[in-house]
Amino acid sequence: MNKLITFSLLILLTAAFSCKTSVKLGKKNRIVQIDTEYGAVKIKLYDETPGHRDNFIKLAHKEFFDGTLFHRVIDGFMIQGGDPDSKGAKPGVILGEGGPGYDIPAEFHTNLFHKKGVIAAAREGDKVNPEKQSSGSQFYIAQGKVYEPEELDKLVVGINKKRANAIFEMERANYKDELAKFQKDGEYDKFNDKMEEMKHKVDSLSKAQTLVLTDAMKEAYTTVGGIPHLDGAYTVFGEVIEGLDIIDKIAAEETDGNDRPLKDIKMKITIVQ
Repeated sequence: MNKLITFSLLILLTAAFSCKTSVKLGKKNRIVQIDTEYGAVKIKLYDETPGHRDNFIKLAHKEFFDGTLFHRVIDGFMIQGGDPDSKGAKPGVILGEGGPGYDIPAEFHTNLFHKKGVIAAAREGDKVNPEKQSSGSQFYIAQGKVYEPEELDKLVVGINKKRANAIFEMERANYKDELAKFQKDGEYDKFNDKMEEMKHKVDSLSKAQTLVLTDAMKEAYTTVGGIPHLDGAYTVFGEVIEGLDIIDKIAAEETDGNDRPLKDIKMKITIVQ
C-alpha cells in the first residue's frame, strides 16, 4: 500500500514539474526581457505574427540566446543579435552567419512597421531568398531617425524607385537566356511575347512591393523615428515596451569595420509572460 502511494505521488510530482517547465506555444500576449550590462529591455511580441512569436519563445525557453552578443551595431540604424556563433567569439571575428538551422516564413502586416523600438527578423538577401524568409534566430531592434514630413515623402519616392529597379534587374537576369535564344534564332514574335510577359511580371511585383505610408506610419516616423526603407521587406514581430533608452546606449558603442562592437555586449533573454 505504501509503495502504491509513493508511486502515485511520484507521478503527480512529475506531471506538475512538466507542466511548470514546458513552453506554451500559441499563447498570446507574450512578453520577453533582454538583460544586458546596460539594463533590461522588455519586449511585447505581436500576436499578428504567431510563427515568429512562438519561435522566439521556444528559443528563449531553451536559453538559446543566453551568452550571445549584439554582434552588429549601427548608430542611427539598429542593433542586431541572435547569432549562436557569437558565444565566446574572439575579438574581430566576423559574425552574422549562424542560426538554429532553419528559416521562418515571412509574416508581413501593413500595421506592423519599422518605428523605433520594434524587433524584426534578420534574413538573407532577395537574390538567394526571394520569399523573404526570416532567419530562425537572428533579430534586430530598430533605432533609425526622426524625419521631417517633406524628407519622408522624398525618401518613400526613392525607396519605391530603388525597389522597382531591383525587381527589373532581377527579372531581366531570369529572362536573359531565353530572350537571347529567341533573338539569335530570329523568333521575334516569341521574343516580343516574352518581353511583354517580363514587363507584366515586373509591374506586378513592383506594385506588390510599393511602399505606401499610412497615417500611423507617418506619425511615428516624424515623431519617434524609425527605418521606413525596411518596411515590407523584413518581418516585424514585436516592440519594446520598457527600456528604449538601452537601445540608444548599445547603438552608441564603438565598433570595428564590420560594425561589431569593440566591447562584447552579451544578452540573456527570459520569458516574462
